[in-house]
Amino acid sequence: MSPPAIQVDHVWKKFRKGEIHDSLRGRLPAVGPRLIGRGPKRGELYDREFWALKDVSFEVERGQSMGIIGPNGAGKSTMLKLLSRIIRPNRGSYNVNGRLSALIEVGAGFHQDLTGRENIYLNATILGMPRAEIKRKEAQIIDFAGVEEFIETPVKRYSSGMKARLGFAIAAHMDPHVLLVDEVLSVGDAKFRSKCIRHMRKLVESEVTVVFISHILDQVRALCPNTIVLDHGQKVYDGDTDGAIRTYLDLLGHGDDEDSTATSDAELRNITMCDVDGNEVLEWAPNEPGMLRFDMVLHKPVDDPHVLVSVSTITGVFLFTLNTRLAGVTLPTQVGEHRVHVMLDPVPMSIGDFVADFKIQGGPDRRVLWAYRQGRVLSVRGEGPIDGIVRCNARWQVDDTGEARHAS
Repeated sequence: MSPPAIQVDHVWKKFRKGEIHDSLRGRLPAVGPRLIGRGPKRGELYDREFWALKDVSFEVERGQSMGIIGPNGAGKSTMLKLLSRIIRPNRGSYNVNGRLSALIEVGAGFHQDLTGRENIYLNATILGMPRAEIKRKEAQIIDFAGVEEFIETPVKRYSSGMKARLGFAIAAHMDPHVLLVDEVLSVGDAKFRSKCIRHMRKLVESEVTVVFISHILDQVRALCPNTIVLDHGQKVYDGDTDGAIRTYLDLLGHGDDEDSTATSDAELRNITMCDVDGNEVLEWAPNEPGMLRFDMVLHKPVDDPHVLVSVSTITGVFLFTLNTRLAGVTLPTQVGEHRVHVMLDPVPMSIGDFVADFKIQGGPDRRVLWAYRQGRVLSVRGEGPIDGIVRCNARWQVDDTGEARHAS
């Protein structure tokens, strides 16, 4: 049995915050304690150092695709730089079997004063492609990147999207055994991103191993059956991509208060998905009713409070808003904790994961009293249509105004 394409075994990586010593005079105070044996031992943290990766292990089999997702600062790009051999771990080990191609940063390996064509040869050579192979694939790379009109233009005149397209085209056409792609595809347009996903699928079908980082979760779901989730340098999930996305969104939902707007007047607590009987559930079934339950807490009397629940896809596409004021619902105005239910009958979303953001407004000016913009994850699972985002329960009617006609 052949070994995995990628093996990561208990890897730790640390970096230093703040000042970087770029001279001997500036470095001596930091190096001195280490030289006389008073500095930290290998694998320990020194002053202003932090762990970017902490005890991370995983394997990727040959010909498989795996996603890596997580909040900003989780350690995703650090992991890809480590796999690309740009940096080395402080503890642990890793192994990448086969020819490696990586797209880590937009324009990495490009010389800004050289033309697009010249940079194809420069960048592909850096990645290890022989000149004869570069020449044979030159036309394919230019066509895939869609930069024919500007191929003789210095890349310093290129937009970030053009650089990303050219960089991906080079990396993906060097016949790698392992392809590492960071979230640089987010700078391309939707058409090119879709083109890249299709190409990476073809690579996987031809036994190329792909490791893919993206904040665009639909891309990860489309390409990767399995995904790991990193948070503050640690692996918090390793399994199927749907579970990884729910874990990731749950991390965002318990993020920092900087994503909230609040006054001392009101707040929502205990936001829960329920079935029609009020029992807590982890997911709703399509074509069936579902309920959201929460507690509206008023710390002061509020004139005409109302609650808004805005539902979007996991990629941020807005779908609809539930609004107590527009629905003609009168909410309590006195101080206290008030239980509120909202029934969706049936649930209008198709199979997938969605995000509900919550807001309380009140007073004659409808000012925002409380808002949380990294809200509750809503999952819809089961047997049902999956060819759309939402379903419309339309009512059809046929008026028979004449005699039936028969085809001759």
